[in-house]
Amino acid sequence: MQVLASKHPGSPLQTRPVWSGGWYKFAHHSPSPNFGPRPPAGTISLVVVHSISLPPNQYGGHQIEEFFHNTLDHNAHPYFKGLEGVKVSSHFLIKRHGELIQFVSCLDRAWHAGESSFKGRSNCNDYSIGIELEGAEYDGTFEAIQYEALSSLCSSLVGEFNITNFAGHEHIAPGRKKDPGAGFAWKLFQRSLGLADSFFPST
Repeated sequence: MQVLASKHPGSPLQTRPVWSGGWYKFAHHSPSPNFGPRPPAGTISLVVVHSISLPPNQYGGHQIEEFFHNTLDHNAHPYFKGLEGVKVSSHFLIKRHGELIQFVSCLDRAWHAGESSFKGRSNCNDYSIGIELEGAEYDGTFEAIQYEALSSLCSSLVGEFNITNFAGHEHIAPGRKKDPGAGFAWKLFQRSLGLADSFFPST
């Protein structure tokens, strides 16, 4: 388990866990009801990067959080009508100004990938961690502070879990999904983590 050590004058050395029960210390915890157990003895090996905006291409509201909590007002925007009855979640959301929110423990199965397959293995939700970036695949731009938050989080994930690959939703559900999109800077992301090419999609 990763820990942070701190020492104050006149006090003993104390350690604080970075991870506790699959929850990340440096995220705002906002538990979603949309999750389930992972398969027994399953290994968490994949991180899936997504992009999301609600309404499309509009940023800064609380609609994404409401969507993941099943409290979205479907009458508030015509686009939301198509989301009625849809129950999804992601482990993490990184908003435009870098705010990091966690909805599901990494030890549990979030509902972010849908029908999916990676390297011949189906049902990516079973063995992956999902991270949503507030953005849109057709817009193609993400903020520098979002990359910073993503890299910091993923560095910690690599240290805590047996992560061997990173992929976009577009890579695990080709033809069905296009996020995070062509504008996502995979090479920048790779350099920030200092990991080999084998960890990343060949883009």
